[in-house]
Amino acid sequence: MQGLALFDLDDTLAARQSALSGALTRLCRSHGFSSDVEQWLRIELADRATANDFTRLQDAFELEESATDLWQEYVDLMSAAVTCRPEVLEGLARLRAAGWTICVVTNGAGDIQRAKLAGTGLVSLINGIAASGDLEIRKPDRRLFELAATRCGVSLADGGWMIGDNPGGDIGGGHQAGLRTIWLRGRPWPDGLLAAHHVVDDVTDAITILLNENWE
Repeated sequence: MQGLALFDLDDTLAARQSALSGALTRLCRSHGFSSDVEQWLRIELADRATANDFTRLQDAFELEESATDLWQEYVDLMSAAVTCRPEVLEGLARLRAAGWTICVVTNGAGDIQRAKLAGTGLVSLINGIAASGDLEIRKPDRRLFELAATRCGVSLADGGWMIGDNPGGDIGGGHQAGLRTIWLRGRPWPDGLLAAHHVVDDVTDAITILLNENWE
């Protein structure tokens, strides 16, 4: 097996949920949006966000603001608010030093996911990213994992690992892609889904498992 580690981004490497709350509060206050608008955003953007969400927002509330401008403002706010803990950055640096190829496989628009990588400092520690918005497909679709491997100059046929918090998208998708898997527990585990190879409480625990893996 090759030393390939595919990581989910949101709430695996980077803390999306805490960043989302602050970003939406600042966005709504800067425009004087009503509590109804803010509540709509918190519900609709709870799991993911795309530029189309702000078109729907504009239509639903007949806002004067440009949907394009609101989306860009949201991207900027999220990239400034999202964080990655120092110990995670250090762990990824150790993986790279040990010869691992690291890629982010994420459901989300390419522009905002890349902005998060830049804002957290993760961009310098990975070999590539495959965002669902790049192909308009989402995990668990195997093609997104294949795109990630290709962008890192490797092949899924040689194996690797998928690490993430979403049972279906990350673990189910990882299994379909022929990868070994590590699940960050937290979300409900669906009936009938094949178990992950490892279950951990924190992504740093997953990195430790990989560092102890003899893949050469």
